[in-house]
Amino acid sequence: MQPMPIKHPFLTRRDIVGYAILAAVIFVAFPLLLEPFRLNLFGKYLTYAFVAVGLVLCWGVGGILSLGQGIFFGLGGYCMAMFLKLEASTPENTSIQSTPGIPDFMDWNQLTALPWWWEPFNSLFFTLIAVVIVPVAFAFIIGVAMFRRRVGGVYFAIITQAIAAILTILIIGQQGFTGGVNGITDLRTFNGWDIRTNDAKTLLYFVNGALLFAVLLIAQFVRKSKLGRLLIAMRDQEDRVRFSGYDVANFKIFVFCLGAGFAAIGGAMFTLQVGFMSPTFVGIVPSIEMVIYAAVGGRLSIIGAVYGTLLVNYAKTTFSESFPELWLFGLGALFIAVVMAFPNGLAGLWADHVEPRLKTLWPRGDAKHPASTTPATAEETPAE
Repeated sequence: MQPMPIKHPFLTRRDIVGYAILAAVIFVAFPLLLEPFRLNLFGKYLTYAFVAVGLVLCWGVGGILSLGQGIFFGLGGYCMAMFLKLEASTPENTSIQSTPGIPDFMDWNQLTALPWWWEPFNSLFFTLIAVVIVPVAFAFIIGVAMFRRRVGGVYFAIITQAIAAILTILIIGQQGFTGGVNGITDLRTFNGWDIRTNDAKTLLYFVNGALLFAVLLIAQFVRKSKLGRLLIAMRDQEDRVRFSGYDVANFKIFVFCLGAGFAAIGGAMFTLQVGFMSPTFVGIVPSIEMVIYAAVGGRLSIIGAVYGTLLVNYAKTTFSESFPELWLFGLGALFIAVVMAFPNGLAGLWADHVEPRLKTLWPRGDAKHPASTTPATAEETPAE
């Protein structure tokens, strides 16, 4: 008899409960408990969660550690900021400039016409496509250049970090085209809709949350699919996967581009939620912080990445408000503590310590089938 194939359901009961709790936190608890300013702050935190989810797929599932995810977050944010800036730079709004009708920073730098590559961003349709396509295309170029030559591990991490630094320097240096160190600011409307009001920011928060859940479900589908299982095998035994006839480079390129697309959506939503974009979100420091979000939440857990993002950013805000000179040390201590004590992050802490206690308090009545109560699946367990 042929062995029965192992089925990997898209959503287990445990997954459904996890997503339901997260949805209750994002869509019910935060809007009810937080004032508009704090709700907008948590909306900004959620934009970083897009990057963390992509890192779970790249790093946790695929074994590809990228220290340059800020590149794609920033590119997506800049694409959206260009559209918003052009909409705010009508001849009427810029009548006091030497050259009305162009962004203010271009006028300050003696530009007399809009650069040709800015022109397409007058279109909302083009902008929405460019928000994803431009970062993904850039990630594809990096992936082909690196993975086709079997560059991986720490070397790939260092190269992505260097690319993030180079892009930051390029953006700052081209001040007349990018706004320089200040970035693109004074963004007012989105297709005629004022994004500066509290009502607008609240609506953007809910849109942000809905897009995040769409990304979570896509990531869940990838992880549960055959592709996800191949990525795990590639992470643990890359040579064995290659000798089995699979093109490992293609898998790496795909998941790297997918993570870039997630980060780009987060960057675009950040620009809408906060109202500006600057090179400070592109460089080495924010890229490393994004890795910390995934590590604290659990680099093997999609949902954990969201909680890790919220926790780290809330701690960062609290430290910076109360102890502005010490918050960097606090952030570093948090990361070290997680790596030393809880290598699987919040998700591992929950699975190893909290969930077993809950099962003893509220048994489900299926104790006769211990296999059904296994706290971690193969996808969620790190390789030895």
